[in-house]
Amino acid sequence: MTVPRAVKVAAVQLQPVLDSADGTVARVLDEIAAVAAGGAQLVVFPETAVPYYPYWSFVMAPMAMGERHRTLYAHAPSVPGPVTDAVAAAARAHEIVVVLGINERDHGTLYNCQLVFDSNGEIVLKRRKITPTYHERMVWGQGDASGLRAVDTAAGRLGALACWEHYNPLARYALMADQEQIHCSQFPGSLVGPIFAEQQEVTLRHHALEAGCFVVNATAWLDADQIESVTADPALQKGLSGGCYTAIIAPDGSHVVAPLRDGPGRLIADIDLDLITKRKRMMDSVGHYARPELLSLHIDRRSHAPLHPSPALAATTPPAEPEDSDHVETEPNAAYRDAITRPSTG
Repeated sequence: MTVPRAVKVAAVQLQPVLDSADGTVARVLDEIAAVAAGGAQLVVFPETAVPYYPYWSFVMAPMAMGERHRTLYAHAPSVPGPVTDAVAAAARAHEIVVVLGINERDHGTLYNCQLVFDSNGEIVLKRRKITPTYHERMVWGQGDASGLRAVDTAAGRLGALACWEHYNPLARYALMADQEQIHCSQFPGSLVGPIFAEQQEVTLRHHALEAGCFVVNATAWLDADQIESVTADPALQKGLSGGCYTAIIAPDGSHVVAPLRDGPGRLIADIDLDLITKRKRMMDSVGHYARPELLSLHIDRRSHAPLHPSPALAATTPPAEPEDSDHVETEPNAAYRDAITRPSTG
């Protein structure tokens, strides 16, 4: 796959439709069309943009959130399914790479899921947030490292993490070591307060510097009526404001364009992938600046599942005992021994 050195990227600060999953999907499709019309080859949407981030879980007691949790189950897309089919069709029609956060439903569990659709509509990455944060553990299950990798797309080699996964330095290092060129990060927005946006800026500008990559970050935004619909308590409403920081960051840690901190909107900018070499020439944290003989990362990329069928055991005849011996201690035959000792690969 030939990737142009100059890539036009977009980050969308999306306002979800909290009472209509179809409404949020329609906005996603409209944004894909709009940024593609502006020449964008990559667009990044916020964390669990479809159908929406579960803001209520941050301000409600577990005993009180059952109805809203069940409603989220009812509206959460499966992969594949009608929602992913629609987004894939849009990516293919507009020849654009799409990074979308969803609440993925897999039978009885929801997951914070990141999807990367290549410009031909193919899903080239599906990964689940490794560890949901704090209140999120009441909503989502845990992911594994099967998707903790960079993938080649028409817009470059992409890696993705969600929200506080960026505070797991080994998760970030896994993507750095996999040579991501564009890091696609997603946060909820409209959460915690202004300090959340400040923390994102510090974290993501540092990752761009440390990884020597571009960062495209997207957050969501809620208006006053939406915040009121989540909670009528003015004290709790303060925890559902601020936290918006949609940004495009260069490998030297600078903003390519001014970040978007309030209201719905989008950023579009041209990035030059040759700037990655300019940064890494001086400091390549997974190359000439690394000391793998001293410090390295072990990662288990197996997909962990609750059911692991045992491999079929080869039917072989045990070896005969030597004629010149009354008794010889023997081991199980090699095929059987391998079968019972081989670790499950999931």
